[in-house]
Amino acid sequence: MFAVWYWFSPSYTDVGYRPEQPVPYSHKLHAGDMGIDCRYCHNTVERAAHAAIPPTQTCMNCHEQVKTESQRLRKVRESFASGEPIPWLRVHMLPDYVYFDHSVHLAGGVGCATCHGRVDKMVVVEQHEPLSMGWCLDCHRNPSPNLRPRDQVTNMGWDRSVEDYDPARDPSRTRQVNPPLHCSGCHR
Repeated sequence: MFAVWYWFSPSYTDVGYRPEQPVPYSHKLHAGDMGIDCRYCHNTVERAAHAAIPPTQTCMNCHEQVKTESQRLRKVRESFASGEPIPWLRVHMLPDYVYFDHSVHLAGGVGCATCHGRVDKMVVVEQHEPLSMGWCLDCHRNPSPNLRPRDQVTNMGWDRSVEDYDPARDPSRTRQVNPPLHCSGCHR
């Protein structure tokens, strides 16, 4: 029974998932080496339930002038010219019956790296955590270890041990984080 539980759990089946994307995109280069903030491309993450997959126009803000002849960016240029979106493949997926709101988590001070890992070090983005109900509930039951100052949510390199951060003593927090533990909090 243990073998079935382990081998079919999200920790085994989902962690490490990294589909081949239609355009090779390095988060390590863009978010890491160049320091582009997550919110530049995923511009709805602070005000909507979903973190937007950037439209081709966002890519072209730079690539109209940078690497304009690169063969690796041919599909980006074609998408921009035709208006047809690039068919990016979602990496972090939850079942349809789960409601998750990025904006609420960021407003509470949960950093991107908590769920997505150090994306700024990933040449190819992969699922870093199981995103299972048990994994989420562990955080909902004890959110403090996963909280950081709200101005640091997109800082992939923020280190709680260096900062000695205590959310209960953060004067910028106007309300206590109190995530739901009841079923309807996430299953709507």
